[in-house]
Amino acid sequence: MIKRIPVSALKVGMYITDLNNDWIPHNTQRRKGVIRREETIEKIRRMGVQHVYIDVSRGFDSEDAEPATEVDRRNQEALQQAGAQKPGFNPKVPLDEEIVVAQQVHSQAQNLVGSFMNHVKIGGAIDVAPIHKLADELQNSVLRNANALSCLGRIREKDNYLLEHSVNLSVLMSLFGHYRKLPQDILHQTIVGALLHDIGKILTPDDILHKPGRLSPEEFEVMKLHARHSRDILANTEGIGEITVITAAQHHEKLDGSGYPEGLKGDEITVYGRMVAITDVYDAITADRVYHKGMTPTQGLKKLLEWSGDHLDPALVREFIRCVGLYPVGSLVLLESGKLGVVVATNESDQRLPVVRVMYHTRFRMPIPVKTIDLARPGNQDRIAQAVDPEQYRVDVRKFMV
Repeated sequence: MIKRIPVSALKVGMYITDLNNDWIPHNTQRRKGVIRREETIEKIRRMGVQHVYIDVSRGFDSEDAEPATEVDRRNQEALQQAGAQKPGFNPKVPLDEEIVVAQQVHSQAQNLVGSFMNHVKIGGAIDVAPIHKLADELQNSVLRNANALSCLGRIREKDNYLLEHSVNLSVLMSLFGHYRKLPQDILHQTIVGALLHDIGKILTPDDILHKPGRLSPEEFEVMKLHARHSRDILANTEGIGEITVITAAQHHEKLDGSGYPEGLKGDEITVYGRMVAITDVYDAITADRVYHKGMTPTQGLKKLLEWSGDHLDPALVREFIRCVGLYPVGSLVLLESGKLGVVVATNESDQRLPVVRVMYHTRFRMPIPVKTIDLARPGNQDRIAQAVDPEQYRVDVRKFMV
């Protein structure tokens, strides 16, 4: 049986199944196994981990343990409460129209961020004007139909994680900032900060940055320096605003002080830093990487709730969930009928009842005629049972988006 325990209850002889620390995007430490030494427990504590999951059938139990099923039930309940409101945006143009533009903007963004990082790396002349223009184009696309760029962020190649993560983070910050009605100039600066938040990685040695295996504690300390490097590079770049620098500098800070580079706590972290920390963790844990299988968007949102308070701002997490929706466009969901469907539009009144495009029946294990179903339509009896991993059913969601 899998249970969750506080780190303070961790003892030698327990079998860890999950360190529960995916909020550390670059951490590649071993996640499973029997605890054999007190030194291992101390290392886990130093990472800022508050709770871990153990298998009590393979190691010692604890009086402080809570069944993982109960934790998930509570997270699911909190997720439904956070999402039981109207979505943050009403599209102004259809998805199939905006996605054509969004694909161009998304591709341009990756090329531009990559080119910008290369210029900085070789010490070339830095022109930030194209970055500012790109930030405006991202904002405009989000205003027309927020689902277009956001669903593209869930279709990516794990070998191109660095660039795609930067672009996806800027899209999420644009969504979040619009939802929270940030002033235009501040919103623009946070988007630029998200686009360039990882620019400090140009100073991270390639053998560490692209290492497929686990990082040693020493290598991880080197990796963590990228946040400080990003801050310093942007602070010394003409045409970059103060909030852009703050957004990039604080994307790994955590409320309990376990983050980096400065170990800021609580209100020492600006609201922009707390916002970007949420979007950064969400995008990282839902992405497939060389050493990490991404969660579904819905699983990712539940993890944000689980890590609220210790690491992430609880109020902002709930706002973010209302912003992106319980089942973001592009999610694959299993309906109570057994049908699989891709979410293609949100419901203007209830996030739990989006529009889905069904194509497969899991009970009969066979494709079915593609059909678009509005789960909020009067008379419809089907509901979403759960979000699922497209790889589990070998579904290419891109084929059913438009």
